[in-house]
Amino acid sequence: MHSAAGAQEDGGKITFHVLACSILAATGGLLFGYDVGISGGVTAMDGFQEKFFPEVYRKQQGFVDEDNYCKYDNQRLQLFTSSLYMACLLGSLVASRTCTKYGRKVAIRLAAIFYLAGVLLAATAANLTMLILGRLLVGVGNGFSVQVYYLFLLRAVPVFLSEIAPSKARGALNILFQLNITLGILNAKTVNYFAAKIQPWGWRLSLAYAGVPGTILFLGSLAITETPSSLIQRGHLDQGLAVLRKIRGIDDVGLEYTQIVKAGEDARRAKRPFRKLLGRSSRPELVIAVALQVFNQLTGINVTMFYAPILFETVGFKSGASLLSTVIIGGINVAATVVSIVLVDRAGRRALLLEACVQMFITQTAIGGILMAKLTATNRLETSTGICVVILVCLYVMSFAWSLGPLCNLIPSEIFPLETRTAGIWCSVTANMIFTFLVAQSFLSMLCRLKAATFFFFAFWTVLMGLFVLILLPETKGVPIDEMAERVWGRHWYWKKFADAGKDIHTAEAAGVTAVAP
Repeated sequence: MHSAAGAQEDGGKITFHVLACSILAATGGLLFGYDVGISGGVTAMDGFQEKFFPEVYRKQQGFVDEDNYCKYDNQRLQLFTSSLYMACLLGSLVASRTCTKYGRKVAIRLAAIFYLAGVLLAATAANLTMLILGRLLVGVGNGFSVQVYYLFLLRAVPVFLSEIAPSKARGALNILFQLNITLGILNAKTVNYFAAKIQPWGWRLSLAYAGVPGTILFLGSLAITETPSSLIQRGHLDQGLAVLRKIRGIDDVGLEYTQIVKAGEDARRAKRPFRKLLGRSSRPELVIAVALQVFNQLTGINVTMFYAPILFETVGFKSGASLLSTVIIGGINVAATVVSIVLVDRAGRRALLLEACVQMFITQTAIGGILMAKLTATNRLETSTGICVVILVCLYVMSFAWSLGPLCNLIPSEIFPLETRTAGIWCSVTANMIFTFLVAQSFLSMLCRLKAATFFFFAFWTVLMGLFVLILLPETKGVPIDEMAERVWGRHWYWKKFADAGKDIHTAEAAGVTAVAP
């Protein structure tokens, strides 16, 4: 570990290229957040419903008698939201190979092109086919940008953090991307609120506005240089060294260059990472990384982010009031994420998650109880009761945003060893996208059939998550990444046996190397 002075000296200056890359990383988060937040408000707009989902529009306007809980039960309407995430998964698969073969710069440019093409198609859609196809292209673009971010996180950030006390700052730095996602969600909800006042084409404005960060991403991809780690990984050592000097603003980058070269060599030596990931010694990391992503969705957060306007209209709010309520929720989401940045490396991961489980369970059961008691198939909630539901949703979002929201990405990024890190993060992200798709595609149908009990369903999964965290999730705060096996898994009452198995394998491999050495 370098001294603070050494780290500062070796790190160089904050150059234009460093700032440009930081802005691009932030733009990737804004893109994804905007698309998470935009769908619920758009689907609640009368003009959008009337054009693409006239049967839903007739129910919502009261032209057809319908159960309060079933007004929006429409598989095609849910597909508008959910299609983004399967396309995002496909995009991340293609992006991974693109980054490896052609570099990050090309991948970022392709992300912007797919994204802008999707935005153009969706915003000018004349029929449902054009709308869904546009949504799919936007999803592919998001998949590219998310994958590029994770590759940056896995390769560039560990080298940088190793020079600035990673055990103390790792959590806060990694949550910054999540903060950008929440800002994107807030931006989307604000745009929806104002666009809904422009009838009947305000929804086109909401979808088209996504082109602003997409254009920034595309122009940025033309301006920036390729990353040193990507160039070195693809064998362009001299060019990688030149770029590293350029972005650092100094000539003396020998130590960092050596670290990047070594990291690339270590990654190339890691044979069959997926096979190793499925082995017994990798069980703790894989189970925790996938489980956190499953809980992330089955505790109900994206239902709130996707369908909050629809939910508030279901309980009796008019369109404008429901959209304004979601803007407030978006602001709380951002503020609570800032709280997480402040507390994650002080209070620790487990404390934030356990507190949130209690708060989320109380709010979900309270919402379910109120709706069960007060909202029948045909009535509307009193204004005071509706406001109470909004407050409970805000408290729920608050607890999620300072805990599981950022930590479901932070914890997987810090627990996998180098040889399985890329494969492990891919499995984690894949689990998230699959369950996001399933929840988005099924919630409105679930609400129609289970009614208020839908919130008890999510509360049940919150209890399971709390038990999982309490029993199976060890604390990783303050533990250097390369010491996880010994200090975390090796001391855990259950995961210890898997860590011991890993030690036996490494010992056997070392013995084999010694035996064949000349």
